[in-house]
Amino acid sequence: MVRLANSLSDQLTGNEGEPLSDLFAIVSELVRTWEVHNVTIPKAEPREVLRHLLETHGLKQKDLIGIASPTVVSDILAGRRAISKKVAKALAVRFQTDVSAFL
Repeated sequence: MVRLANSLSDQLTGNEGEPLSDLFAIVSELVRTWEVHNVTIPKAEPREVLRHLLETHGLKQKDLIGIASPTVVSDILAGRRAISKKVAKALAVRFQTDVSAFL
């Protein structure tokens, strides 16, 4: 399902009303629901928690585009930028975890 979601994501252009956007939303929700029950959040620095979740979920930086730009995510992972409260809240919603994991 993650591979399907990634494939669909690669095909989306961001235009409203795309035929595949509804399918992408459904597949993404199924993946999120499954992952909630199968992912352990490590006790680590927020950027390492983010790195772990990206790897565990088979996601790339561009998959978080609705939360932060790939450049911001790259800066966070490289330690050049801290995770803002706004981004932390959005990540917590995306990964269905407590916001404290990212702060």
